[in-house]
Amino acid sequence: MVEDILTRLTAEFLKTLSHPVRIRILRMLTPGELCVCELITGIDIEQSNLSQHLSVLKKQGIIESRKEGTKVFYRILHPSVLEVIKATEKTIGDQLNESQSLLKQLKKGDGN
Repeated sequence: MVEDILTRLTAEFLKTLSHPVRIRILRMLTPGELCVCELITGIDIEQSNLSQHLSVLKKQGIIESRKEGTKVFYRILHPSVLEVIKATEKTIGDQLNESQSLLKQLKKGDGN
């Protein structure tokens, strides 16, 4: 039962990370807090679209916001999420390297 709940929560968490714009937002927030205006400029999407993605990340508890005057600032709440992204990118890199090695072996086999 607990394992089923954890599995479902993990899938929901990973689903939250499954959009390129959300990955870009998290990369931009890696050094620290940014206001929405900086995120819009850096990601170059409509504010309404950005707000939807920020809302998804905030609902999942990955980021948090604070208001300062008329500006809203966002920051990563749990920096360990960046480790998930790095681990995923490492796995992808490993897969690409394996594919390249396999292609080289196949090409060598064709020449014989």
